[in-house]
Amino acid sequence: MLSEDSRLLSKLFFRLLPIQILLAAIGAVNGIVSGLFASNYVGQDAMSAVGLYGPVTTFLSAVGVMLMGGSQLLCGRYMGSNETERTRSVFSLDILISVILSAAVTAALVIAAGLDLTAFLTGGAGTDRQILNQYILGQAIGVLPLVTSQQLSAFLSLENRSKRTTAASVVYILVNLALNYLFVAVGKMGAFGLALASSLGQWVFCGIQAQYFLSGKSMLRFSLKGSRLKDIPDILRIGYPGALASGYMTIRGLAVNALIIRYVGGAGLSALSAANSFLGIFWALPSGVLAVSRMLIGVSIGEEDRRSLTDVMRVAFYRCVPYMCAVSAVLILLARPLTGLYYKDAADPVYRMTVMGFRLLPVCMPLAIFCTHFTCYAQASGRQLLVHILSLLDGLVCVAGFTALLAPFMGMNGVYAANILNGVVCALFPLLYSWARRRSFPRNMEEAMDIPDSFGAAEEDRIDIAVRSMDEVVTVSEKISAFCREKGIDRRRSFHAALCLEEMAGNVVAHGFPKDRRAHTADVRLVKKDSDLILRIKDDCAPFDLAERRAIMDPEDKTRNIGIRIVYGAAKDIQYQNMFGLNVTTVRI
Repeated sequence: MLSEDSRLLSKLFFRLLPIQILLAAIGAVNGIVSGLFASNYVGQDAMSAVGLYGPVTTFLSAVGVMLMGGSQLLCGRYMGSNETERTRSVFSLDILISVILSAAVTAALVIAAGLDLTAFLTGGAGTDRQILNQYILGQAIGVLPLVTSQQLSAFLSLENRSKRTTAASVVYILVNLALNYLFVAVGKMGAFGLALASSLGQWVFCGIQAQYFLSGKSMLRFSLKGSRLKDIPDILRIGYPGALASGYMTIRGLAVNALIIRYVGGAGLSALSAANSFLGIFWALPSGVLAVSRMLIGVSIGEEDRRSLTDVMRVAFYRCVPYMCAVSAVLILLARPLTGLYYKDAADPVYRMTVMGFRLLPVCMPLAIFCTHFTCYAQASGRQLLVHILSLLDGLVCVAGFTALLAPFMGMNGVYAANILNGVVCALFPLLYSWARRRSFPRNMEEAMDIPDSFGAAEEDRIDIAVRSMDEVVTVSEKISAFCREKGIDRRRSFHAALCLEEMAGNVVAHGFPKDRRAHTADVRLVKKDSDLILRIKDDCAPFDLAERRAIMDPEDKTRNIGIRIVYGAAKDIQYQNMFGLNVTTVRI
């Protein structure tokens, strides 16, 4: 269960989650809109074209995930260790790489579609290839904003500017819907109109996000001057293992499409495209959970915080998985009404195949949370072997392998069953991996994650106190003093540690808590690491930087701001940052 003093992390998790779900859902909303207009205004061939383009979409996702994952985790480390300038360097380099790679992909798509080099996607079907080429040309226009906006969304979360992303998302959805109606329903532009509407919507979405970073108000600003070019290999090295699954999925998409065409036919491909396009909006739930966890895991590793690291996983597994199970159950019950959005004739084979897709594919969603989170943790902690194995299993081997075994006998049901079996295998594998390394079955989250004993401070070398009222502030000093005595800390440093944390916690409760009507918690922590005492207080109140307050203090008036004077008098180093809307002050004594 989640520890009492880690409720602040849980609250932060669910505060960040809605915007991350919304971000993940944007592409899914686009897929639903495109699917509905394709099936109702263009025809089943256009729906197949959307499905045939799927591996390209997955590849672009791999590029975006590689850059976003690498930059997020690297920024999390730098933020956790209070290195602001290096965080800014990573931001600039990430945007630069995004633009360069996007330009290269755009050129490749235009050449492939313009010269009719897309037979590898269609298996040589001429009609499908003609429609697909039109669709690719329209999609190529939106590659750059698609990849870049994915990066900007992550950095807006770091800036605590999620409302801007929310506004951009709403505008994008409305623009996409309006342009689809204008280009497809009215203008009869077919597959090209479907893709063009999405691409222009992506430009609007990216522009709204980028405006904040161009306004001069952001902490992170694009500038290659002073950027550490040697961070580029780190971004790619950290990010590429997490993107392997998407890269493998590109190959998997080609393989599964070929198996469906061989054993089921075009109707099976259309059914899978319809089910996936609608379920994509619900896949935004596990994707959003992973996006939040990725940020918090990066920061926890940067702070070498064992408890926060395990609590991130506990929140995802104990609280998010049950919600995902409930959502999946509702989708299964609504299989027929959802199928009716795409296909009306219940006697048509594509209708029956789509119904089964809605009944079976949702089972994969809760299972995916386990696999993706262990992959993310392995990626952040440098366990490349585990990342590679999970990415290969989840991205290619299990789905393609089980599909090849089951599709000849079960048709489309075999394809759907292959996805479920993939989820089961990939959810269990991290536990088996930990069992093999530890030579015993994991009994708790730390053992399941196989966190090294050398990482962070052990439980006995730290104390965590949750402060919610002034009455609890009074007990902070007593608990800190008792901890220091137990650890053999000298009397002077014990006194300073207790006094500093009492003053800091009291300041937060007295001045931060009353500024709004929300319930607040201050997370107080003291860690003994080697010869240092490290004090940290984290709260979700309005930004408050001790250094800024100290700078405006009257040095002659010794009666004011006594608490700040005490802290600075006792500390040998003080660091402050505001991340994800939390004040984090770290003091070394």
